[in-house]
Amino acid sequence: MQRGRFDLMTKYLALLTTALLLGGCQNLASHTNSEQSKPEQAAPATAPAQPEKYGSFREDTLYDLLVAELAGQRNRFDIALANYVEQAQSTQDPGVAERAFRIAEYLGADSSALDTSVIWAKNAPDNLDAQRAAAIMLARAGQYDESMTYMEKVLQGQGDTHFDFLALSAAETDADTRAGLLKSFDRLQAKYPENGQLLFGKALLLQQDGRVDEALKLLEDHSAARHEVAPLLLRARMLQSLGRSKEALPLLANGIKEHPDDKRLRLAHARLLVELNKLDQAKQEFADLVAQFPDDDDLRFSLALVCLEAEAWSDARTYLEDLVQRGSHVDAAHFNLGRVAEELNETEQALTQYALVGPGSDYLPAQQRQAEILMGQGRFEEAKTLLAASRQRQPDYAVQLYLLEAESLTNNNQPEAAWNTIQQGLKLYPSDLNLLYTRAMVSEKRGDLGQLEKDLRLILKQDPDNAMALNALGYTLADRTTRYAEARTLIEKAHQINPDDPAILDSMGWVNYRQGKLELAEQYLRQALQRFPDTEIGAHLGEVLWVRGKKQEARKVWAAAAEQSPDNAVLRSTLKRLTGSETL
Repeated sequence: MQRGRFDLMTKYLALLTTALLLGGCQNLASHTNSEQSKPEQAAPATAPAQPEKYGSFREDTLYDLLVAELAGQRNRFDIALANYVEQAQSTQDPGVAERAFRIAEYLGADSSALDTSVIWAKNAPDNLDAQRAAAIMLARAGQYDESMTYMEKVLQGQGDTHFDFLALSAAETDADTRAGLLKSFDRLQAKYPENGQLLFGKALLLQQDGRVDEALKLLEDHSAARHEVAPLLLRARMLQSLGRSKEALPLLANGIKEHPDDKRLRLAHARLLVELNKLDQAKQEFADLVAQFPDDDDLRFSLALVCLEAEAWSDARTYLEDLVQRGSHVDAAHFNLGRVAEELNETEQALTQYALVGPGSDYLPAQQRQAEILMGQGRFEEAKTLLAASRQRQPDYAVQLYLLEAESLTNNNQPEAAWNTIQQGLKLYPSDLNLLYTRAMVSEKRGDLGQLEKDLRLILKQDPDNAMALNALGYTLADRTTRYAEARTLIEKAHQINPDDPAILDSMGWVNYRQGKLELAEQYLRQALQRFPDTEIGAHLGEVLWVRGKKQEARKVWAAAAEQSPDNAVLRSTLKRLTGSETL
């Protein structure tokens, strides 16, 4: 060995020794969603401190490891990984193997992470972190039986296992693999019948296999599912999925009594109260959570939304203003402050709040509310000016803003203004299918069926399987012309693409009615109304029933439709045509 090379190695020996002694609990990002630390910043060990053990290595091994450390400092993790993996395999040293594993996992090098985790676990049999790391990596690789062997060591050491990860990782595997893993769970459960982590993982696996009732019974039959948080939460979720939410409520309430500081339990309880429409209790639960965790603005926002649902406008405003001041959920807070102002008939305040909503998920709804408020007051030019300015400021939203403006104008009986808006948008975006579709719908309002058909045909030329365009053209031909066979072909194709769409089912019913197939028409229209209780669908079903001689039932259907929208033009026209009066 050259003298200079040995001196360099000696100079950095202290650094290398420190690196080799780095240990700790690896937070597996795919399981916990927490940040991964860089390989040179491993977390401190959580297990009882062990006496430091210094390894004795050959000079060439020390040199390779030193090169790896220097490479890591220069962000050449490829070199660092290659050297550490080679030396982990060569030396079988647990410290070297752990370091190699940390680097491999940080880089997403799954194969190297698997190999080095197993070396680490085999050479550090009392290290729970090593056993857990090997179990997780083996599970990721689909080697479930081997994975369970290492996980059992963690269980024996009374450490936190990841049986839930094992179960979840098996979700995308074949049935035979899942069955094999379930047998491993059964074997361990026979040894540790009341281990909550094991019960949790096995129940998850059963749930994934579609055996929800069996999974629920497993949890119900063991006290761990009543007293340990993870299986208790899973049991509550399963009850909810089975439509037995009321049974989950006392389960969670008892869990909170036993674990009063557990955030997950209290949050699940609060959300269940909302689901069950117990809004006052939910509001109190969320208020208690916010008091317990004052820095959690997600909880504060949830509390504000519950107050909105409970129509506690003043409380909702207080919590939303707190969020704005804290700089959290700012756009959503402004949007919902606008909603509060509208409910309190504070129109100008609502406009102000909506105007403060920036780009994001609440931006377009806020723009729409501003437009609807202004147009509802007859301030059409002001609304158009506002939306034009928004298109200038936010060009990425330009198409959506054109569509929004046209829709608002149409809703406020301004079809010509809506036409002009869409024409303006199409000059800038001539091939946009949404603008073309909207122009077709505005054309129908203007009685221009030729333009409607032209635009819808253009859409279908570019996108032959566009179910919305197929249905719109087919329904218009069935409703406004006698081209029934052509209409049927279009609607049936739309139905093949989206068989459960209520609008398409309505069209299927209507074209059958036009062709005199009344029984089939009634079947489709009943399906449509069941899926979506819409006024126009109700008008159609009532007409078919009336023509079939079921006049009493027709009146009941129309009455229900009128409750939703008594001024609906289609319903009023239908009643006038069939009964001689626009009202029942």
